Amino acid sequence: MNPTFRRLPRHVAIIPDGNRRWAVARGLPKEDGYDAGLGPGRAIYEEGKRLAIEEVSVYGFTTDNTKRPRVQVEAFQQACVAFASEMVGIGAPLQVIGDTESALFPRDLLQHTTCPERRPGWPKINLLVNYGWRWDLDTAMRAKQGVPWMEALASRDVSRVDLVIRWGGRRRLSGMLPIQCVYADFFVVDGLWPDFAMSQLHDALRWYEDQDVTLGG
Repeated sequence: MNPTFRRLPRHVAIIPDGNRRWAVARGLPKEDGYDAGLGPGRAIYEEGKRLAIEEVSVYGFTTDNTKRPRVQVEAFQQACVAFASEMVGIGAPLQVIGDTESALFPRDLLQHTTCPERRPGWPKINLLVNYGWRWDLDTAMRAKQGVPWMEALASRDVSRVDLVIRWGGRRRLSGMLPIQCVYADFFVVDGLWPDFAMSQLHDALRWYEDQDVTLGG
């Protein structure tokens, strides 16, 4: 039986951490953990669609992540391309957000960097690829005079986040959408991302029901 909720976040952001730890625990190379995270991403999107959540943001990889060994960088680049392809394939309105001027941004994703048309009943999905909070804010600071800086953010098409869910047990935002997440509630799942269970998402949504959302008021 599918659960129901008395109040849901409009926009959920996902930090899918623990891929490398998952691989190491199974005696696999660290880079093998990234492909294992594709299924959970699909499952969360489909559940968000069922629940009529309007927007989902997923952290693909950051500019800081690209300091890792090359084989790992190539693995998470490929995983992001595969995830984006699958989302577009099922009809999801996808926007990829990240530093496209860097050679580390997958060229296959350039076609998905503009804001898509909304589809009734389909959550918009924002995939952060080669994203950096400094890059996001610097883009706004370089805007020409007279342009409101909020409208000049690189992530300007992303709405305010209501709930951040982080897998892997870490208690940090890791630079994810600092402007949009300024009033977000933060739920941590101790389990590793590739071990995703739908009950973890439901636990986060149930927890969110009881939060006092005032936006500072």
